[in-house]
Amino acid sequence: MAEEGPEPATPEAAATQTATSGVTNVDAVELRADGGAVVIIDQTLLPNRLEYLELADAKDMYDAIFQLKVRGAPAIGVCAGYCYYVLARQEAARAAGYEEFASAMERQRAYLNSSRPTAVNLSWALSRMHGVTLAHQGEDPAGIVGLLRDEAVAIHREDLAMSEEISRLGASLLKDGDGVLTHCNAGPLACLGYGTGQGPLYYAHDHGKRVRVFADETRPLLQGARLTSYELSRAGIDVTLICDNMASIVMKNGWVQACMVGCDRVAMNGDAANKIGTSGVAILAAHYGIPFYVLGPTSTIDRDCPTGDDIKIEQRDPDEIKTMFYAKPKALPEVKCYNPAFDVTDHSLITAIVTEKGICRPPYTQSLAALFE
Repeated sequence: MAEEGPEPATPEAAATQTATSGVTNVDAVELRADGGAVVIIDQTLLPNRLEYLELADAKDMYDAIFQLKVRGAPAIGVCAGYCYYVLARQEAARAAGYEEFASAMERQRAYLNSSRPTAVNLSWALSRMHGVTLAHQGEDPAGIVGLLRDEAVAIHREDLAMSEEISRLGASLLKDGDGVLTHCNAGPLACLGYGTGQGPLYYAHDHGKRVRVFADETRPLLQGARLTSYELSRAGIDVTLICDNMASIVMKNGWVQACMVGCDRVAMNGDAANKIGTSGVAILAAHYGIPFYVLGPTSTIDRDCPTGDDIKIEQRDPDEIKTMFYAKPKALPEVKCYNPAFDVTDHSLITAIVTEKGICRPPYTQSLAALFE
């Protein structure tokens, strides 16, 4: 069953607080003041350049999600909510009535949803937004647009509150001075606020608990190197970057007391999809007797997904392995590459799943289901 942690901050405070350790004073995803565009940090340029993009049309939104300019399941969900709203403004201005508006928004929803099939928060947020459209059949599209803005803002505020609570609960699992190994990036950039997978590290730091972090570089897109180590270093947290194949030796050396990772989708039996290489970390942690924690919002739990076998694994461009981040290709053009974006960690390897509603432990078929009762 889900465990409760220490008393949280007030809901009002949790809904508005952004982690003081955040990479910037601006969220990685925001709605432009006039509502005409979504503003994101282009995460593909970090850590060398901090630039913002304005997304005002559907193709730019699709490309930003597909190309991981905005990434991390919660951040994608917030971005999707705002994208739906921005597109609804445009469709409402040219629609002859409700039916034409709703039909156009269904096409836009399906188009955006096809950009990242594994991250359930994308489809969750788009379905939630489209549900508002469908709930007001026959009404003036202009009036529905206002309700859609309210819904998108609500998704964002709920995300910040979720991040705060997951981070608080996750930090309760750490002791002062612990070494923590993390994989991929699930901090402020990916999840807003404190984050999820790395959120407890910022929360612990901000509340006087010392942690030492080992960040896997996380092939093939190097989010751990480019983003996690960047964020942690900027926050003043003790971080050491390691290659993915060094996780075993730092565990064997006794430097790691816990592993904490985010997730893009969790099946109802506790199997969890995360960036490729996560399952390997979990296997190593089990070998060395180190607790392995998965952290994510309840929106990441797919109630229609019984096991990890039902999670669709995104296949990315094989050339990413050979050419991305290199001045010259590191392999011959004719060499074949296999480039899955995610793998699935078996529930038997997961010590606990931390959500904003509590800490779930095995058997996950019971503890996860209890979150929705």
